[in-house]
Amino acid sequence: MSGEGDAQAVPPNMTIYINNLNEKIKIDELKKSLHAVFSQFGKILDVLAFKTLKHKGQAWVVFEDVKSASEALKSMQNFPFYNKPMRIQYAKTKSDIVAKADGTFVPRERRKRQDDKDKKKKDQQQDANQAVMGLNPSYPPPYGAAPPMGGMMPPYGGAPLPPRPAVPEAPAPPNNILFVQNLPHENNPLMLQMLFGQYAGFKEVRMIEAKPGIAFVEYENEMQATVALQALQGFKVTQQNAMLITYAKK
Repeated sequence: MSGEGDAQAVPPNMTIYINNLNEKIKIDELKKSLHAVFSQFGKILDVLAFKTLKHKGQAWVVFEDVKSASEALKSMQNFPFYNKPMRIQYAKTKSDIVAKADGTFVPRERRKRQDDKDKKKKDQQQDANQAVMGLNPSYPPPYGAAPPMGGMMPPYGGAPLPPRPAVPEAPAPPNNILFVQNLPHENNPLMLQMLFGQYAGFKEVRMIEAKPGIAFVEYENEMQATVALQALQGFKVTQQNAMLITYAKK
């Protein structure tokens, strides 16, 4: 499969075809970054990219519905992805055919059964964990367990005291370093470099391995940092992770 042909002849469908991608990026890294960028538009069923020479610089993103694919195509057309503008159109071939070509095809019914099985197992494990911690009202807490968090210990025979209100910290004054929160734990520096590197004055991204979900982004000056903050504030890295950006404390 060398390409997708004339975009005008392809009707809207759940799969988008992307080309003009940076060929220097490793396949695993490329797929993770594409998933992170496009998951803001809806549930992604699969991201396909191949190592073969004729498939270099290309990828397919399979959404759960046509609406998500259409929004992604419209919003991300020519988006600078690893310093190259993405060219996006609807895929000409069905996503399962592409998956078979890569040897990763899984029948949808079997995939759904496995997902249901994994979800049931996860729910059971969560209930068991909560029972041990005394957090699930369906299970009595173990003898000697600490009371649920959120309030202070009640006086003998009295009602629980309300939790003490947290004192909000004063925000840091504007400066050239941004503090980014609410990132997915699987996020990586390259992904953030791609997003923040679109804006003038970008210098570097720093992440702390011991504290996943946060990052520091440095620009040459305060004004350039402010432009990036305003442009990317609330950007959804995934459907559940909208970036919260503030100025870093120095």
